[in-house]
Amino acid sequence: MPLRYPLRYFLVWLLCLVSFAAAAGIVRGRITDTKGQPLGFANVAVKGTTTNTASNEQGNYQLRLDAGPHELVFQFVGYKPLLQAVRVQGGDTATVLNVTLQPENYQLREVVVRAKDRDPAFAIVQHAMDWRSYHKREVARFTARAYIKALARLKDVPSKVLGMFKVGPDLKPGIVYLSESVSEVSFQQPNVVKERMISSRVSGDAKAFSLNRAGAGRGLSFYNPVLKVFSERGFVSPIAPNAFLFYQYVLEGTTEQGGQLIHKIRVIPRRRTDPVFSGHIFVADGTWRLHSVSLSLNEDAQLDYVDNVRIDQQYVPAPGAPHVWVLQSQTLTANISAFGFKGNAFMTAVFSQYRVTPTYPSRPAPAAPAPAPTNEPAHAETVAEAKQQRPEVRAATRRVKRQSRKTALAAADSAGRRGDLLEVEKLAAGEVMRVEKGANERDSAYWASIRPVPLTEEEVKDYHLKDSTEAIRNSKPYQDSLDRIRNKFDLNKFITFGYTYNNSHKKESYHVKPLTTILQYSTVEGTIISPEVTYSRYTDDERRFWLTPTLRYGAAAKLFSPSVEINWQHDAQKLARWQVQVGRTIENFDPNSQLTPIINTSATLFRNNNYAKYYQRRGAEIGYLTELINGLQVRGAVSYFDRRELENSTINLIRDIPGRAFTPNDPVADELPGGTGFGRSRALGSEVWLSWRPGQRYITRPDGKINLGSRYPTFRLTWRQGWGTPGSDVRYTFLEAGIRQTVQFGLLGTSSYRLSAGGFLGKPELQFMDYRQFSGNRFFAAADFTRFQLLDYYRYATCEHFVEGHFDHHFNGFFLNKIPLMRRMKWQEVGSINYLYTPTAGQYVELGVGIEHIFKLLRVDYYTAFQQGQKLNHGFRVGFGF
Repeated sequence: MPLRYPLRYFLVWLLCLVSFAAAAGIVRGRITDTKGQPLGFANVAVKGTTTNTASNEQGNYQLRLDAGPHELVFQFVGYKPLLQAVRVQGGDTATVLNVTLQPENYQLREVVVRAKDRDPAFAIVQHAMDWRSYHKREVARFTARAYIKALARLKDVPSKVLGMFKVGPDLKPGIVYLSESVSEVSFQQPNVVKERMISSRVSGDAKAFSLNRAGAGRGLSFYNPVLKVFSERGFVSPIAPNAFLFYQYVLEGTTEQGGQLIHKIRVIPRRRTDPVFSGHIFVADGTWRLHSVSLSLNEDAQLDYVDNVRIDQQYVPAPGAPHVWVLQSQTLTANISAFGFKGNAFMTAVFSQYRVTPTYPSRPAPAAPAPAPTNEPAHAETVAEAKQQRPEVRAATRRVKRQSRKTALAAADSAGRRGDLLEVEKLAAGEVMRVEKGANERDSAYWASIRPVPLTEEEVKDYHLKDSTEAIRNSKPYQDSLDRIRNKFDLNKFITFGYTYNNSHKKESYHVKPLTTILQYSTVEGTIISPEVTYSRYTDDERRFWLTPTLRYGAAAKLFSPSVEINWQHDAQKLARWQVQVGRTIENFDPNSQLTPIINTSATLFRNNNYAKYYQRRGAEIGYLTELINGLQVRGAVSYFDRRELENSTINLIRDIPGRAFTPNDPVADELPGGTGFGRSRALGSEVWLSWRPGQRYITRPDGKINLGSRYPTFRLTWRQGWGTPGSDVRYTFLEAGIRQTVQFGLLGTSSYRLSAGGFLGKPELQFMDYRQFSGNRFFAAADFTRFQLLDYYRYATCEHFVEGHFDHHFNGFFLNKIPLMRRMKWQEVGSINYLYTPTAGQYVELGVGIEHIFKLLRVDYYTAFQQGQKLNHGFRVGFGF
């Protein structure tokens, strides 16, 4: 044998031996305080690297490191960092290192402060406020690896919700949701976050994908003035520009960490009613950045369905750029209480493997340190010094703000051209997150090797139990047994929500509409029996087919109206679906009427008001909806209908109001003073509408696409055409353009508006059901608060041109929260304006004020209507307002 072969084998053997000797090992242990209590979600980092992890709820941690010596830094908010040397053995050997963290000794010399003086903390916070914008912008770009674990558990489960609806067999005390995910995250100024989930695990569901989003954590940055989380109104950051109006501050002490002074400041709400946090912030002296935070929201924060929330964050110098800091770990914990359910939840995120491009190569000279506490009055000196530093701070901040995004990211773009871009940075425009196909196919060995935060005993048990029994739970006998429980008939649910029969194993369901929809009454048909059943079937790739037959029968008119609607969603990514409607139906002249079956039935039987006007329609329509490109949806439809006029067939009622009689089944319209009767009309029609939302952000998942909205408005164009061909009695062209948007105003609330304008071209030939309707309301119950509330149902329908506008502003408790009783009830105020113009109606305006979230469900508004500047009418409206 030639010498080269033994030598080759020897080299291979030697390389394997060296690789084995240098193989990664594991460091694990427990982090406790001086009393032996576990420190859950403490941070553990390898000094001088981008590797770090966090402890679990029981204080246990683990790190997979290369063999050899390392230095570990253990940190927990409010405790002294601990630097511990450790030698890792190779060959997957576990090294046990238990540590005890000492409470940080924040020293504060005795201070004599007169009543008119402010705590020294105010000067420190003033510095932090002045440098807030700078620190928010100091990182031009970064990429990182994010590990997230989320858990929710129930402690108490009621037998019924609201004392009426039985709780399903799936909800039991214990862990109800446990998931882990690993993602690559990319950030660019000003606020472009992209994420690529490469690994996902959900306990008990191998086909599911985690709901975790590392990018969502950017909304929890306290460098933002208002954190729009957990509530509609948002919460003021302790270092917001106007924070002194909302917080008191107390300097509890200062300590030195790594040669830097860290101030511990307690933040206290000035008023219980304010949307603020309480707890502690830790500020680095000189740089005036956040070192860490431990803040919470309690019941005074007006949280819905949550008793309290706590946020813990730890920041560290960025690897390779120590003059900028990045988020190292973040933990959210919450106690949940709603409708008899009680439990808790947490989400912990660990960021590692940072690659950071600073906006500037170095930081401007820091402001002078805040004066140490003395026995002298604190107010004048500290505030004066803070003011002296403001010109320097503002100059540095202005330089950041003046720098364009292109200039600020030049260094980052250069890094990208060097080829060190991650796959996450290659996502499409608007795609903020992509869940990779196969992300949920990782086995337990993979997770054991990559998981930075060890599982607790409870989590291990949950994974083992649910994963080992998943095959059983997905089997036909088990699914059938659960379905037998779920499919039990419940009269209360049937009256309100209908009845659903599931066949989980086949991914099929049958849904019967609620009794309030099945049984109706109108003067046209009398007692109406309208059973409607929807058959649905899903596929593993989230395609869906549903079929809805309806058998409507009006007893007084002896009118039988059978019809069927078929839908087939064949592309979950583009939400593309076909829709076919065939048969004989009874239609409202206003296709978008607020007159729901229960409202019209109640008004007719108990108030002698037969508001709804109907006609019969026979024929078919076929339509197709798809998303051509991100944010641009288009729908086209073609229809042919034979429309026939109907008359009242009964005058029966339950409560007769003297002097009030039923009206004929002919809508009253100002543009048709001679009446709206039409006898019979045949119509061949088509409709095309486009909806475009620029800048739409979205999440791509293997099982579909999730649109997240945009900061830009949504634009819509509609073209409706009546074709005057043989067999069709209509000829018209209708065009409409619209815009809608929701705008956030921080603590002042949220505004929404919807504007549209359009009309019919030339001299249209059409019937009243082809007119542009405006969905009025004359009933005390409001089905939709975004529409008119005092406008007559059909009176101002037009075949000319029109302008329609709706605006409402939700103050989110901005005023009522300052009233103790209102604050405890969590009611919120809202204001509305509705506008309409047509040549016949002139200028019509509705002004409304109201209160929502009454008993968490209801909304009550008072409206006043004006036409041509003259008061027309007024009234209250009641509806749902979550």
